[in-house]
Amino acid sequence: MKTFVVLLIFISSTFMLKAQFPSSVIKIDAKPNETTQVTGNLKTGKIISDLSWASSSSVACFPGTQNKKFRGNHVLYGFVIPPYSEVTITVIPKDKNKNFSLYGYQVGTNNYSIVPNLSSCVSCEADHKWDYPKRGKTQDHTRSVFFNSIKNSYNIFIGVTGIEGLTEGDYTLKIELKSKVANTSEQKPLKKYSLKSVKGKSLLYKGDLAEGVKIHDLSWASKSSVACFPATQNSKFNGNHIIYITEIPPRSIMEITVIPDDPKANMSIYAYTVGTTSTAMVPNLSSCVTCEAEHKWDYKKRGKTQDHTRTIKLNAINNPYRVVIGVAGANGLTKGSFKLKVTVK
Repeated sequence: MKTFVVLLIFISSTFMLKAQFPSSVIKIDAKPNETTQVTGNLKTGKIISDLSWASSSSVACFPGTQNKKFRGNHVLYGFVIPPYSEVTITVIPKDKNKNFSLYGYQVGTNNYSIVPNLSSCVSCEADHKWDYPKRGKTQDHTRSVFFNSIKNSYNIFIGVTGIEGLTEGDYTLKIELKSKVANTSEQKPLKKYSLKSVKGKSLLYKGDLAEGVKIHDLSWASKSSVACFPATQNSKFNGNHIIYITEIPPRSIMEITVIPDDPKANMSIYAYTVGTTSTAMVPNLSSCVTCEAEHKWDYKKRGKTQDHTRTIKLNAINNPYRVVIGVAGANGLTKGSFKLKVTVK
């Protein structure tokens, strides 16, 4: 009997170790306190004819009267939410006129059930185009769902779909994960270079993101004492970073531009000023005099255009400052040559 019990435990343990998201589910590595973005197209999914799971009392995702909003192709995603966390998932259709829907459900970390074979779940949320306006609220072409966790981790499954007949359409899926669990990815030493900056001149430097490293903890950027860029834009800075250090003289304006050699390479730039004797360096930056950042816009800005270059400006009045410049890849970009132009007026 003891041998049988031990064998049973071994088999159960082995099964748990091998359990993983099914091949029909796209696994997302959603890191704590970061915003992760992935792109997709409904044409890679398939229609789920049986939607009865959604209106069952043990799932309660959306009523059968709304099934038409979920009759298009479904593309499934999965990730793990750690304890003491909250996550907002948003689908952003590229074509604002296409009617997308979104749903997600939360199950235990040993549960890999996928729709339509979902008998129960901890919670299920859905968002679709409203039938009627809601007082005090507005709706655009995006759809969002929200989940949280307390003491336990959970598997989160997400379904991106569309109204009946919608079987193709590009979109971006954005996952904003806020957690008390620290991002434990090992931080490698930063690659840092010293630059000259001369008042009245423009100097050009060459670089390549392949020489840099990722900065896993980007929480410094959204601190009120730094205010460089909000955490919702972390995905624009989650590739490799290369750091450049220079100085801005008094009564000057410094303009810094990164120019990717490949116009399709999505790069971002940031820079902060500190006292000339300060050695404060990201990601251990607690405060600074000022910090500016530029990245690819999520939406067009009225009266403005944006190309593949990114530009920021800093100024100094009565005192000189140490300037720390960061060139970073967006959406995990880890290589790509560029030119860095530094102009001081």
